[in-house]
Amino acid sequence: MGLLSEDGVTQVAFSVFQNKGVFAILLGSGVSRAASIPTGWEITLDLIRKIAIARGTPEQPDWADWFWSQTKTQPNYSTVIEELGLSPSERRSILASYIEPSEKDRELKRKIPTRAHLAVADLVQSGYIRVIITTNFDRLIEKALREREIEPTIVTSIDSLAGAEPMVHSKCFVLKLHGDYKDARIRNTGLELRSYPKPFNKLLDRIFDEYGLIVAGWSGQWDEALRAAWLRAPNRRYPLYFASRSPPTGATLELTNHRQAKLIQIADADAFFGDLRDRVETLATTNAQDPLSIELLVNTTKRFLAKEEYRIPLEELCTKELERLLAILGTLGVALAVSADLFRERVSAYESAAEPLTRISGVLGRWGQDWTLPLVLNVIRAIVSRPQVAQFGMVMWLDIRAYAAVLVFTSYGLGLAHSSRWSVLQEMLSAPLNVEGEEKRLVEILFLGSWVGGKNEYWHQIDGLEHRHTPLSDHLCALMGKYSRSFIGIVPDFDLLFERFELLASLAYLQNTRPEDFEAAFAANSFHNFIWSPVGRAIWDRDRRVRLLKELESQEFRNVLRASGFQGGNANLFTHFARNFAAMANTIRSWR
Repeated sequence: MGLLSEDGVTQVAFSVFQNKGVFAILLGSGVSRAASIPTGWEITLDLIRKIAIARGTPEQPDWADWFWSQTKTQPNYSTVIEELGLSPSERRSILASYIEPSEKDRELKRKIPTRAHLAVADLVQSGYIRVIITTNFDRLIEKALREREIEPTIVTSIDSLAGAEPMVHSKCFVLKLHGDYKDARIRNTGLELRSYPKPFNKLLDRIFDEYGLIVAGWSGQWDEALRAAWLRAPNRRYPLYFASRSPPTGATLELTNHRQAKLIQIADADAFFGDLRDRVETLATTNAQDPLSIELLVNTTKRFLAKEEYRIPLEELCTKELERLLAILGTLGVALAVSADLFRERVSAYESAAEPLTRISGVLGRWGQDWTLPLVLNVIRAIVSRPQVAQFGMVMWLDIRAYAAVLVFTSYGLGLAHSSRWSVLQEMLSAPLNVEGEEKRLVEILFLGSWVGGKNEYWHQIDGLEHRHTPLSDHLCALMGKYSRSFIGIVPDFDLLFERFELLASLAYLQNTRPEDFEAAFAANSFHNFIWSPVGRAIWDRDRRVRLLKELESQEFRNVLRASGFQGGNANLFTHFARNFAAMANTIRSWR
């Protein structure tokens, strides 16, 4: 399954990136709604309310219903304006009261460019968008462009079009089809919106023929002249993307079908354009060839970590990817049959589904701040505690259900170890997790042999691990070595880094062990003169084991680990652990 195969924003981003300057954007009133500038419908109802109250009508719970009861027609902005008999200048004044910010608006940061306006301006600044069509009277898109130090060519009338810089030479060409609220020549009645001047129609025909189009915030219901221009456009050489909160119906569906538009369901214009800009910028940075590749998501994560203001988008990105992962995991129920082939297929399915979050977690460990720990812990807890499709089946399938959490746990830990973020590593290993009513630390649930799915007999079924003494550790080391290029890069000895992480996880596993329990184990006359803890490759990798234990003898390193919380309540833990680890290695190696 592709990383973002169900996300239409990526398809738009790739089209925009690959066809720089080829796409135009059509912005409707919905884009300005987030700035607290009312839509035409909202202005209509407010005008009806004001007229009714002026006539002595009391407040109504639903002014649209009231209007229907009085006129037997649906509220319509054009009808209301025409009935008022206002001159163009008077209509302009009415609109200004809804568009221009008051002192309170300024205090509350309303009626200013939104995230969507600024994101579009960013796309213009980087050269990906050069033509903007809008039905809005406000000046939010112009303000956003000027905030990015772009002086657009603004066309609001035939006169301004005649004297405008040619579209092909303009850094940004903004066509305001219905005019500007400060100009008395605005078009805002049904009669005025029924047709455009010939020069406008000619320009629209050219844009619809020569450019791809991204539409947002426009319903396609009321602007008759714009609908006509849309329907008469014959060209489909570039895609048309129609972003909307809900699937189109009625007249809007006719428009999208006519141009074979690609429909994109969005939460709102702010999220859509912000996401579009971020993905285009990421593609530009990585020069990615595959927009659905995991590298796109990983590099987006790196970009978000670079600036504190991207913290919320980063959390949203992780949440979205977690939701995708949980949806896939929900399809991987337990089975009543078991075989080596089925086990390998299931492991591969878990790894494929979890790879994006696994690599993201490595990035968060490598470059993130301490606030990323709760984010990763939430991901792990969500995976481990997710509702299960079935609670029966072969024990092996039940045991390995948390494998995706093991991958995230390991990747984040490796990123922390590489950055020497020892206190965060200790906190992560010791983080509590409730499993089936019992609270344990993560290191007691997800680390190698402490994980119920970490049994050697399971992982011996993986090709090439049939005779390994630590098959899960070896498999994770190889897998993380491949993934780590995204967040660690090339290191002289990745296996040493991996085994250092494992050694410290083993240390954390035993950090609550009492000194007298260590001493009792060491004094035992039996062959088993150690306290068991989950251990990995270093047990068999003598050269690296000796090197790592020598590191642990360093007083400087011990001081760092002690300050990071690894010592627990045992002042001699590091000495006890090193002796215990050596005893385990001697005993286990003798089983060869």
